[in-house]
Amino acid sequence: MPPADRPSGTAPARLELGLDTFGDVTAGPDGRPLPYDRVIRDIVEQAVLADRLGLSFFGVGEHHRDDFAVSAPEVVLAAIASRTTQIRLGTAVTVLSSDDPIRVYERFATLDAVSDGRAEVILGRGSFTESFPLFGLDLAQYEELFSEKLDLFAALRTEGPVTWQGRLRPPLVDQHVFPKTAAGSLRTWIGVGGSPESVVRAARYGIPLMLAIIGGPPAQFAQFTDLYRRALDQLGQPRLPIGVHSPGHVADTDEQARDELWPHFAKQRERIGRERGWPPPTRGEFEAAAGPEGAVYVGSPRTVADKIIRNVRILGLDRFDLKFSNGALPHETLMHSIELYGREVAPLVHAALQEHPHDHTAAKGTP
Repeated sequence: MPPADRPSGTAPARLELGLDTFGDVTAGPDGRPLPYDRVIRDIVEQAVLADRLGLSFFGVGEHHRDDFAVSAPEVVLAAIASRTTQIRLGTAVTVLSSDDPIRVYERFATLDAVSDGRAEVILGRGSFTESFPLFGLDLAQYEELFSEKLDLFAALRTEGPVTWQGRLRPPLVDQHVFPKTAAGSLRTWIGVGGSPESVVRAARYGIPLMLAIIGGPPAQFAQFTDLYRRALDQLGQPRLPIGVHSPGHVADTDEQARDELWPHFAKQRERIGRERGWPPPTRGEFEAAAGPEGAVYVGSPRTVADKIIRNVRILGLDRFDLKFSNGALPHETLMHSIELYGREVAPLVHAALQEHPHDHTAAKGTP
């Protein structure tokens, strides 16, 4: 947790750097999609490498569609826990709207036990809705489902007897949930895409904020980090961590990184775009997103590090998670990206933030 007196818009004493994957189905040497079982085993290897490199966090997303391999992230994370020793393990995100809060807490408390206290959960709505019809839920209740289930999950975090009542499920009266965690509560974040209401709700529950910045200038999100801190102050809550999750790819040079990422990035966006009515992406739009003002962290270690440093200072972040899986990028390419992120990007970022922790020069002209 950051110091309570740290001013808004400044870097923390020690930024946490993590990695996220959605378990995208990757391409094999022949360019064809690998089978799901191989993709899942490769994710475990990616996490083992991240742990060996000393990174802070490894997150695995939850999806229920054919272009992603992971629908049960807690099981994958438990496998990772058995082969790692230091890195914290969690989701990116857990789709709480279509799950049961009690079962979520039980599963992650169990993961916390097998990982010796390294589990955390990021709760969110998710950016896809396939889980709603799959589990027999009504999309018309999209907002109500998340609000009510988050309220119950917040009550469970006390790990005491819970008395709770909502509209969509039977009430609880002095109910305990097991197992209890060794620390007395599960480390939890609320994933937010950028609505003020969601930001204030995270502050009201006293839960750290994880912003998903996947488009537009990251500097625009300063209004949300500032709102979160103001809301915490007004609600009498302590200062809590703020993190950002953004897509990216690291290679030896800027040109190599962009050329490797673009075809897979474009194909994935085209597929999702057809489902949602988006126009096909252009290379020009991709280059803008990959530029200094964009939301995609792609380039050489120096380029990616500089972009992280700039936005950490603008937003006053405590953690940055790079979503390193983007479409069918091959496993070997992803492993090299993780290696560069851990061995070169992380030291550059930490050195810059420790040398000039309150340098605002990069933030001039931002909101």
